[in-house]
Amino acid sequence: MKTSNTMKTVIRNIKKEFVVLSPEKKAFIEPADAMLYQRLNKEYGDFSEHELISVHEFSEDWNTWEMHPHGDEVVMLLSGHITMIMNLPSGQESATLSQSGAYIIVPQGVWHTATTNTKSKLLFITPGEGTENKAEPE
Repeated sequence: MKTSNTMKTVIRNIKKEFVVLSPEKKAFIEPADAMLYQRLNKEYGDFSEHELISVHEFSEDWNTWEMHPHGDEVVMLLSGHITMIMNLPSGQESATLSQSGAYIIVPQGVWHTATTNTKSKLLFITPGEGTENKAEPE
């Protein structure tokens, strides 16, 4: 496994480099590139007990649903306007994030997706181990 990159103060950009938190809560820096998810699985033991802090931009609805079986996910709006849709045990629920800093917590094991018609930027804190993606939720 890589060594922690927190030994000296470096200004970083979350749009270019994501942060991986280990089970011991040590921070590791990973380039936000096309090979990211392959590296996460390979270098962090299938991402077991790790969390990913990342930023993504969207300008249209997500084309899949996702679910995180090993923990809650924090989704925070940085800019734009987005509606998160969750398939909860009690039924489908939506939450519209329209102010910078607004966030929701997607419960562990809940299928979710997002809709938007404007460029939106979101910060995610994701328990990535075992994440599933599907065209339609279960």
